Amino acid sequence: MQIDRLQIKVRDLVQGYQDKGLDGVVAYGGKLDVRPPYQREYIYQGKQRDEVIRSVMKGYPLNVMYWSKVGDEYELMDGQQRTISVCRYVAESEQTFSVDFKYWFNLQEDERSRILDYPLDIYVCDGTPSEILAWFRVINIAGLKLTEQELRNTSYTGPWLSDAKMHFSKPTSAAYNMAKDYMSGSPIRQDYLETAISWIADRDGLATVEDYMAIHQNDPNANELWLYFQKTIQWVEATFPNKRSEMKGIGWGLLYNQFKDGLFDTAALEDEIKALMMDDDVTRKKGIYQYVLTRDEKYLSIRQFTEAQRREAYERQGGICPKCGQHFEIGEMEADHITPWSKGGKTNAANCQLLCLEDNRRKGAV
Repeated sequence: MQIDRLQIKVRDLVQGYQDKGLDGVVAYGGKLDVRPPYQREYIYQGKQRDEVIRSVMKGYPLNVMYWSKVGDEYELMDGQQRTISVCRYVAESEQTFSVDFKYWFNLQEDERSRILDYPLDIYVCDGTPSEILAWFRVINIAGLKLTEQELRNTSYTGPWLSDAKMHFSKPTSAAYNMAKDYMSGSPIRQDYLETAISWIADRDGLATVEDYMAIHQNDPNANELWLYFQKTIQWVEATFPNKRSEMKGIGWGLLYNQFKDGLFDTAALEDEIKALMMDDDVTRKKGIYQYVLTRDEKYLSIRQFTEAQRREAYERQGGICPKCGQHFEIGEMEADHITPWSKGGKTNAANCQLLCLEDNRRKGAV
């Protein structure tokens, strides 16, 4: 692998700049692929974007950028956010934002020249695809760190990934529009793509996201993933038609994989969900949806008895375990619902009893 240093001016960079939407972004006379498949979308907010332009205006140094050599052309490896910020400000066809109330066309001629003549330092890597991608991981040391999924994308480029990103990684992607009420994270930062792959990997009995991506890297498209995702969200909407904020961020695909063939009374589920939402003993409302399917109370984080309630029960019992009739110190006993929570018992002093450790665990195993 060979690494060379290149210095160009902003006027060279912005020449031929074009944002072609789904077909990518080019600059440097059309010879620079600004957004190769492993790159994220443009995510700089106004403040970050404006600081890049101010730095150029004042002649302050920007961080070094990294390109890779691909035949007679280049791919941008690190520096996309800065590159697009500069190009959007300067390119005549763009002029999408102002900095300190000045668009490009508001600047004086000497101000424009100062920007156009600003030097950019670039390291160019020339090597095999695996060498370039390995270097890309190493140089991800500045700016907004790549997420784990963004790093995975560097290793599994191909038609499958390009198609998957079209569905899951755009700011207003189809996946976002369909599932924004049920999923957390950002499509741009690859959260939607990572989540969808983790769900379908679970369906296929695969241990990791990487396993699924490796198997499907050279598929001509990501139709299998996209169709699976749509079925998952449709199942959620059909099973739980009333949307609540607590539905956001649940592992819906994992539940779909396990329960998609079940027949549920959606009206009865909704009645139960309403009751659980109003139950003060349920401290984790988001877990209600897993609970009504799995019946595992761990998802609800049922409110625990307070120390005062424990002490009251201990004194009432005289330290005697009602199961075995033996006396124990309070630290040797655990609080238990006399009437189980699942049968309507509340977490209050009247429903609290202390059992010795052995009897409480024996009861829990029944």
